Amino acid sequence: MSERIVLAYSGGLDTSVAIGWIAEATGAEVIAVAVDVGQGGESLETIRQRALDCGAVEAYVADARDEFAAEYCMPALQANALYMDSYPLVSALSRPVIVKHLVAAAREFGATTVSHGCTGKGNDQVRFEVGIQTLGPDLKCIAPVRDLALTRDKAIAFAEEKNLPIVTTKKNPFSIDANVWGRAVETGFLEDIWNGPTPDVYEYTSDPASGIAADEVVITFKEGVPVAIDGKPVTPLQAIEEMNRRAGAQGIGRIDIVEDRLVGIKSREIYEAPGAMALMAAHRELENVTVEREQARFKKTVGQRWTELVYDGQWFSPLKNSLDAFIGDTQKYVSGDIRMDLHAGRATVTGRRSESSLYDFNLATYDTGDTFDQSMARGFIELFGMSSKVASGRDLRLSEGK
Repeated sequence: MSERIVLAYSGGLDTSVAIGWIAEATGAEVIAVAVDVGQGGESLETIRQRALDCGAVEAYVADARDEFAAEYCMPALQANALYMDSYPLVSALSRPVIVKHLVAAAREFGATTVSHGCTGKGNDQVRFEVGIQTLGPDLKCIAPVRDLALTRDKAIAFAEEKNLPIVTTKKNPFSIDANVWGRAVETGFLEDIWNGPTPDVYEYTSDPASGIAADEVVITFKEGVPVAIDGKPVTPLQAIEEMNRRAGAQGIGRIDIVEDRLVGIKSREIYEAPGAMALMAAHRELENVTVEREQARFKKTVGQRWTELVYDGQWFSPLKNSLDAFIGDTQKYVSGDIRMDLHAGRATVTGRRSESSLYDFNLATYDTGDTFDQSMARGFIELFGMSSKVASGRDLRLSEGK
């Protein structure tokens, strides 16, 4: 049997051409792997047939939407994962689930190599290859764009020469990656960072200045995971999809950032993540109510490191697994309801309630019924400031002696 190579297949021009390009360059048979993580567009069956029509000897397709939402997006939500305090890991989260299916397909079809469509400039080459090395250390990796000189103009010429069943165009202004957690847009005129995004950049969100009426929503969480919206039970996937629809209609979740890539390049990116950003705002506020102060402070550090690891392609690393355990423990009491107003690009929390709340009305109130013993404050302040007071006295004494 000929050597076999598994290819991460999207159904678009570049990966469709890569099937024949890889076969001609290596002499290997190509198995196309398409994974649905909620990117929309064509059906998996349509994509599967196109892969076969473009020369793949096998086509492996997987509907991973529920898996992606529950096992990848929900941990990110629990971690409040925002890279550079802005980016909710839209693309970074999808890569490990795709890697998991690429390695599974390699085992199923006896492939020795896994291929992806990334360039040598981006983060995704690292995310794919580090993940593949971790789950399948015996597998090799190749990237046609990076390793086999598959440029876009060559891809278009190859598709036309071979009469491949795909639409080719020499002018596509943006590079777009989408899934249920959000949508990433780059290149084209956006590479000039002085240029503002035009309306055609956006698809998941409406103009926040459109003037539609506010939308009030109540999100119910159990251990840091949304389980109901306005009292209706939802799966993680359904929660994200519903909030994509409702928050997206209000223009929530638009992000325009110059981002520090793993390879050392600064890159201008436009993201749309209405569901992710609205759910994260609700989750953070419920944590404010239910997570103890010192635990919450330390979790911010853990969450930031978790986010950096995932951004850098270390989803399957030992450290990330250890941080998962800490974050999971912090979510034990993150259960309850958050009420929000969605309006004009903002998701504003207006109410919170939880049986595991640490908010004590009788301690917090300034009215009659206050149970806080204010006489304790004086001694607390003396002790709390003692080390600074002693150090200040030392400084004053030594300065006067000069």
